[in-house]
Amino acid sequence: MTRHLVAGALALAIVTLLPANPLAQQASSSQTAPAAASPINLNTATAADLEKLPGVGPATAARIIEYRQKNGNFKKLEDLMNVKGIGEKAFLKLKPLLTISTKPDASGGSGR
Repeated sequence: MTRHLVAGALALAIVTLLPANPLAQQASSSQTAPAAASPINLNTATAADLEKLPGVGPATAARIIEYRQKNGNFKKLEDLMNVKGIGEKAFLKLKPLLTISTKPDASGGSGR
């Protein structure tokens, strides 16, 4: 008799913990995943913007901004590999997430 009670309690616990419809939960979790954002402009991105990129932390973001301040706007995406710590492998992972614009930014920075 106790064996049946334990088995019943275990089955109830499992059913309680499982979602009502696993497929519905999968669909809802994929809807809450962040949508593909528009590419980040290397010439106008803030450190916070850059840190959203995979593999880019505060130090790398700071080096990208420092490079931009010293050398002016990025002329082509490949110029990012001139930043210390960004090699070809990291660049290839970042390239689809980036864009550049040679227009001066709205903050009144020098557009050269």
